[in-house]
Amino acid sequence: MTSTTVTQITLNLLQGSVRFNFSHAAGQDLKAALTELVGQLKAIAAQPPTADKRAVAPSMEYQHTGDVFFEVFCNPNIWPSPFAAKLLITVRDDRLRLTTEAELPRVIEDLNQFLNA
Repeated sequence: MTSTTVTQITLNLLQGSVRFNFSHAAGQDLKAALTELVGQLKAIAAQPPTADKRAVAPSMEYQHTGDVFFEVFCNPNIWPSPFAAKLLITVRDDRLRLTTEAELPRVIEDLNQFLNA
């Protein structure tokens, strides 16, 4: 599979799923963004809860434009751990807009299945 090959990715949401065309290269970019997000979440979780000034991590925002516009957003400062974190997912084109939440661990699992296929 070359990096320009476009296949469909399926993301399982809190209720239902969404499937759309997504390239392997875009999948690798999303994986890098999610890996960085997990690192931020782990660093925040490792801070003592009594710390006077907790470090504030920047929000994660991934965007990809292909057959549809795809965006993933997460504010790591509001989640206690990577296992509890949820992502705001937007998939849209000129006729449809879907905005919903998905669990971070599930999106990582779906993305790994996509990249390994």
